[in-house]
Amino acid sequence: MGVQVSPRTSGALLHHAEVAVPGAAIGLVAGLFAAGVGAMAGLPALLNTTVGAALGLPLALLGAGYCVLLARGVFSVGAVAPLALYWLAGFPLARLFDSYAVALVLGNDTVLREPLLSFLALQAMLSFGFTIGFLWLHERIAPHWLLRVRGHNPVAASLVERYMEHAEHLERRRASRRRPPAAPS
Repeated sequence: MGVQVSPRTSGALLHHAEVAVPGAAIGLVAGLFAAGVGAMAGLPALLNTTVGAALGLPLALLGAGYCVLLARGVFSVGAVAPLALYWLAGFPLARLFDSYAVALVLGNDTVLREPLLSFLALQAMLSFGFTIGFLWLHERIAPHWLLRVRGHNPVAASLVERYMEHAEHLERRRASRRRPPAAPS
């Protein structure tokens, strides 16, 4: 499967951190997107900054966590269902953190307008859309990043091998679908 790197190996933490860059970047961009939507809606700059940071930072940490778990073999390349479960827990928590931060900045005693379970249930439903978007972006950004850093990063090199195996598997499946059925003898 590739080079196995122990987390105790010298420099392994830095190698994993470097592999985590694409997921962290996607989370930060999601926070910036939320701040941009707030700016277009005419929200004050302090509130937009709060929304961008309070949503972007947890999503960046969770995105980085996904990359590390992917590199460690917990997730398979391109697998949607395990990632959907990951974001089913993570996305509502990030949104809850965001809501608390916004309430704090606004000086509100009330954080949520609806009951907590209703809020979490809605965010859990929205998490599937975030999962699809995150995976789509990650599968387009991460391989380019990993190819760039694999020369000095054995964790990235191992993950590149897994991406290559996945691509070869997908190509074999496509090729088998294109072949005409064999004529009976």
